[in-house]
Amino acid sequence: MKNKKVWFITGAGRGMGIDIAQAALAVGNSVVATGRDVNEVEKAVGKSDNLLVVKLDITRPADAEAAALAAVERFGSIDVLVNNAGNFYAGYFEDLSAEDMEKQITTNLFGPMNVTRAILPVMRKQRAGHIITFSSTAGLVGIEFASAYAASKFAIEGWIQSLQPEVAPFGINTTIVNPGFFRTDLLSKNSMTFGSKPIDDYKERRQQMQTGWSGMAGKQTGDPKKLAQALIKIANEEKPPRRFIAGSDAVATAKQVASELLAQSEAYLELSSSLAHD
Repeated sequence: MKNKKVWFITGAGRGMGIDIAQAALAVGNSVVATGRDVNEVEKAVGKSDNLLVVKLDITRPADAEAAALAAVERFGSIDVLVNNAGNFYAGYFEDLSAEDMEKQITTNLFGPMNVTRAILPVMRKQRAGHIITFSSTAGLVGIEFASAYAASKFAIEGWIQSLQPEVAPFGINTTIVNPGFFRTDLLSKNSMTFGSKPIDDYKERRQQMQTGWSGMAGKQTGDPKKLAQALIKIANEEKPPRRFIAGSDAVATAKQVASELLAQSEAYLELSSSLAHD
């Protein structure tokens, strides 16, 4: 793939998406910055001759198709897709209504699927492309008070891991990004919603969790600008990684998950290995 690429970034109106768009532009790439509010995106990212701002609600397949078409009409290709847009429905499972769960999955799973489905034909035609999709440490391990979010991110993991061998013959790479806690607005009122049907049994713990999660906003250790620069580096590699663990806290979590999985596989090794037909 050429050194200067066309980046297509979802959720570019706030949070991590802004930093990724600005970092890609700064090194001479062309950028398609998308969001539900084009004015918000334009104001956040700034002006550039290499920038195209397009309206995109990732939960709407027609929006994704129109945005992909606009990108190709302007720049002729789409080389790097960054599935960044998402939100966070926080709460104990019983506090989360079926509608809450559906909204979480619709945004965090079906949204990236809609955009990827619209852009894959472009990448297949050019026999090249790189799909970078944000998961989370919550895609590696379940987290109390985040069952909906973790469910959506675990689903992302299975989807992208399955997609990779399907698209590899067309010269398309995929990378799953597992960030730890970065100083974005994911924990702000703009992105975090608490369960709509609180159960009284969880009241005391819920209050502690809500205070804890909300209190972390703006205090996360990870620097989004540094993560954006890391993605620029990864996208320029001839063989980009299938997974990028982002942040020292995420590295610690990944190592712990790997250690526990190995221990679990060994714990009942004799019983587990004795289940074949005689």
